[in-house]
Amino acid sequence: MPFVTIDGQALHYIDQGTGPAVLLAGSYLWDQAMWAPQIAALSQQYRVIALDLWGHGESGTLPVGTASLDDVARQALVLLDHLDIDRVTLVGLSVGGMWGARLALSAEQRINGLVLMDTYVGAEPEPTRQYYFSLLKQIEEAGFITPALLDIVVPIFFRAGIDPQSALYRDFRASLAALPLDRLRESIVPMGRITFGRDDLLSRLGELDAVNTLVMCGDQDKPRPPSEAREMAELIGCPCVLVPEAGHISSLENPEFVTQALLAFLAERNPAQG
Repeated sequence: MPFVTIDGQALHYIDQGTGPAVLLAGSYLWDQAMWAPQIAALSQQYRVIALDLWGHGESGTLPVGTASLDDVARQALVLLDHLDIDRVTLVGLSVGGMWGARLALSAEQRINGLVLMDTYVGAEPEPTRQYYFSLLKQIEEAGFITPALLDIVVPIFFRAGIDPQSALYRDFRASLAALPLDRLRESIVPMGRITFGRDDLLSRLGELDAVNTLVMCGDQDKPRPPSEAREMAELIGCPCVLVPEAGHISSLENPEFVTQALLAFLAERNPAQG
C-alpha cells in the first residue's frame, strides 16, 4: 500500500490503472473504499488515485498545524507532485468537494475537470454547525462513539429508506464504533471542526471553469440537500445532476448511476479514452 509523508505524517492512497489521472476525494468518516465501484470501473481507462483523509483508513494522524481546508488542499497538491501528475480530474464528495474546490481555485492549471458531489462550499449554516460541534464535543469527552451517538450519526449518511440491516449500513456503523480514542481525539474530532467550521467560498465559485465542472447530489441527501447543489451549480454556471435513490454517500448507494455519470464526464474531457 503506497504512502507519502506530508507535513510529517503518512498519507495513504491507492494508485490504480493507467491513462489520464483522476483523483477521488471522499467524505468525512469514510475511507477510500467508499469509491470501490468507481475505482474498479474508472481504472480500466484512467489512472485513479484515491486518498484516505487524515485519521481515516490507513492514513496517519492529522498533521500539526493543519488548521483549515486550504491546508488539506495544499497537502493533496503535494501528493500530486509526488506522483508527477501535472493535471488531474478531481472528484470530491462531501469534505472532498469542500477542499477540492479550494485546490481548483488555488491551482487551476492543475485541474482538467472538477466534480463536486454531495458537498457545499458555503459556510455551514449556524444551527447545523452548532449541532455538529456538540456531537464532536460528546465524542471527544466520551473517547468513543457511543451507541446513542451512532444512532444519530450513521443515518445522516444514507437515504431515508435504507435497510439498517444492510451490509452497507451495518459495516459503516461498525467502523465508527471501532474508532480508537487516540484517532478520535487527534484526528477525527479536529478534522470535523475544520470541516464544519469552514469559511464561505460561495463568492468565488464564479472563478471556476464552468465548462469543466459538474455538480452532483443524491436526491435524498440529508446533510447536503439538492437545494445546496443547485445553488452552487447556478453560481458556477455548470450542470447539476441528481443521483436517484441516493443519500449522502451516493457513490455507494447508487454506484451504477454515479459511475456512468463520471465516465461520461471524463470521456468528454479525454476524447481518446472514450
